[in-house]
Order: sequence, then structure tokens, then C-alpha cells
Amino acid sequence: MPGAVTLIRSERPSDVAEYAYAATAPARSRLIFLAGACPLNEDGSTAAVGDYAGQSAKAMDNLRTALAAAGATLEDVVKTTVLVASTERRDLVTAWQVVRNAFGEHGAPSTLMGVTVLGYRDQLVEIEAVAAVLDSDDLPTSN
Repeated sequence: MPGAVTLIRSERPSDVAEYAYAATAPARSRLIFLAGACPLNEDGSTAAVGDYAGQSAKAMDNLRTALAAAGATLEDVVKTTVLVASTERRDLVTAWQVVRNAFGEHGAPSTLMGVTVLGYRDQLVEIEAVAAVLDSDDLPTSN
């Protein structure tokens, strides 16, 4: 079943980007705004302390959980922002590779940003997302 999100790919300004430069969702879609997914365990502790890849994987797990609660999946994501607490490009790339791999063929537009600090003790990664799904009234029917 087709989703609400259409990714718009372009070779300009560069074909090096591993994501679409733009995405659209039809007016009839339901937008889902997700708070930043953090690398938190169920007990509230920070997972994978000191590990950018491990925290990215846990944040992606938590993002999937939040999406599911809203009736969506990663394929419904319109845009992400990946925040990484580091001034080192290699740390940002490490986090990005985990996020990018989790999305597979669905390379939604994304912003990768180094920040000075995030909200939880020992937190290195946070992933914000916006998703769109078709309302059940707008789903195609089979004949």
C-alpha cells in the first residue's frame, strides 16, 4: 500500500547526499511530530554510555516505538534532525551511519548537527522526526 510520503531526489546541488533533498505529504495526510528520540532504557538510564553508534541504535529503537504508537513506521517519516553532542565530524558520521542504515531505501530529508550538550546525563545522540500517514478514510480500497 502506498504511503503518504513522496521523497524528491535531485542530483543538484549534489548526488553525494544519502537522502532526498525534499519530501511531500498530501493535504489529506495526518502529520505526526515526534519529540527527540533519546537513547534511554526503560528504567530511564542512558544506554551505551560513551558510544555514538550504540546510542544512535537505541534512539532509533525508541523512534520506531514512538512511530508505532502513532500508527506509523520509518517509511512514513518526512524529515529527521539528528543531534550529536560532539565537535568531531567522525562522531557525527558514526551516528549518521547508524541512522541512515536504519532507514534503508527510505532516505528522508535530514539534518545532521553537532551540538554542545543534550538533555540527559551521558546523552550523545537525539533524533527528531516528522512523519505523515494517510487517514484511514483516505486509504485505497480494493475492488
